[in-house]
Amino acid sequence: MVAQRIAVIGSGGIGGVIAEAAHAAGHEVTMCVRTPFERLVLDTPEGTSEVPVSVVTEPGAVGGFDWVVLTTKVHDVPSTAPWLHKLDDGTPLVVVQNGVEHRGSVAELWSEGPVLPALIYVGAERTSPGQVVRRSPTTMQVEGGELGSRFVSLLEGSGVRLRATDDFHTAAWRKMLTNVAPNPITALTLRRLDVLAQPDVQELCAGVLAETIAVAQAEGSALTQEDADKVLADYTALMPPTNGTSMLYDRIAGLPLEHEHITGVLVRAADRHGIPVPLNRTLLTLLRAVQPHPIPGA
Repeated sequence: MVAQRIAVIGSGGIGGVIAEAAHAAGHEVTMCVRTPFERLVLDTPEGTSEVPVSVVTEPGAVGGFDWVVLTTKVHDVPSTAPWLHKLDDGTPLVVVQNGVEHRGSVAELWSEGPVLPALIYVGAERTSPGQVVRRSPTTMQVEGGELGSRFVSLLEGSGVRLRATDDFHTAAWRKMLTNVAPNPITALTLRRLDVLAQPDVQELCAGVLAETIAVAQAEGSALTQEDADKVLADYTALMPPTNGTSMLYDRIAGLPLEHEHITGVLVRAADRHGIPVPLNRTLLTLLRAVQPHPIPGA
């Protein structure tokens, strides 16, 4: 593929990983950030490398991109409004987020270009501005269709396992399964994924996932209890115990947590359908106690 100009909004762990992948695929990468840094350095299982990117802190200094990739968490999207308003010129926007609100999170900020929802599976942590640790290979899924196929082609040769899916709704709820127990539990206990190996925590996770399956099915996804059983097994079989979660990293760093857009989304959907979710509701209550902020729709 001919080299493309790609703007990556956000310089956290996911932003660094996407920048690394885009550069490896042969593209020119500009990172749109709040906190400037001189170099993007990734520490990966393959070694440590510097990724040549341009770093800009002023929206007025950018323009003329082929793709824009938004990598901030849902609650941080409003802070990216100056970037999105500047870059919304018909260019495709790839929204890489947890949860199921990909289009909704940018609906009021992006109107000219198409939106491509995306999911990412990777163990990544920003340890300081411009310094990212990637502890695992990267897998991505995007919504199927012509735009999704173009994005898959865009990252060919990057080392990312990337595919388009015709049922992104189910894929997003499946990704929710990987977040809805580990993120709250690690953030509340201030422990990494080793905490999930404890038998009583495993039992809690199983209950949280069973509630999530009921809500996901009511929301129209094709998930089954088998999906929950597989994810629960993967918590300890595939996730290194030294890894953390994005919510844990944010709590340690004193940053806003995304519980309203993971557990909160689930609880609000459960309320719409009249489904009891006492375990998820308890986790949400504790997270709100740790870091209160406005409840969406309240």
